[in-house]
Amino acid sequence: VISLAPALSEIILELGASDLLVGQVAGAETPENMAAVPEVGRYDQLELETLISLQPDLLLAWSDSLSNAQRSQLKQLDIPLYEVAPRNLAELGQLFAELGAQLGKAERGRQLQQQFDAGVSALRLRYRRTQAVSVFYQVWQQPLYTLGGRQIVSDALEVCGARNVFAELSLPAPQVSIESVLAKNPQVILLSNAQQAAAWQVWPQIHAVRLGQVWAVPDSGLERPSFQMLGALEQLCQQLQQAR
Repeated sequence: VISLAPALSEIILELGASDLLVGQVAGAETPENMAAVPEVGRYDQLELETLISLQPDLLLAWSDSLSNAQRSQLKQLDIPLYEVAPRNLAELGQLFAELGAQLGKAERGRQLQQQFDAGVSALRLRYRRTQAVSVFYQVWQQPLYTLGGRQIVSDALEVCGARNVFAELSLPAPQVSIESVLAKNPQVILLSNAQQAAAWQVWPQIHAVRLGQVWAVPDSGLERPSFQMLGALEQLCQQLQQAR
């Protein structure tokens, strides 16, 4: 197997199938115990010659990370391509079972799904509120990018009793204007990178800035959909509880 996304590499590890992994994309999130697995380039610039030389039986890819050109190139290689794109936490749970079946780890996959679903349900019950905390989730600063409502982190916010102020947008990572954020006036601003916080101090009219609720995401694992996301989700819920 060659994994074309760090999160998929983590799932392979969580399934106990790391011995099947012969290649992976480069990424800062690469698990330490997979550092020796050969790299086949970055997600946006694959090294096809290296990929072919590893003679994989299966390519695993995150659909949103593949361009149409990349998808076309990979299909021409005549290597089975299995694409995934869980849009919410329930679909992520199902993915553990699906990949477990694909990789000969069906029992482990079902076990991960059950544990994950139970953990999410417990968090949803603990943090469910009638009035949701409004959250702007910043992915990038210049230009300003956020997450749309069909992105799994948007579902994670709902589990924690919060709502993505741009949930009506369907793109995974839409570009927005500062004026639109001002209009939404979120109670919390969550940042992928803590260094982005200072730029918001010039907008004290935003509820989140005025109350000092411009926070970095407590665990970057929230943006890597694998089983470890459950722990990152719990930390997120604890953080957002402070906004109440």
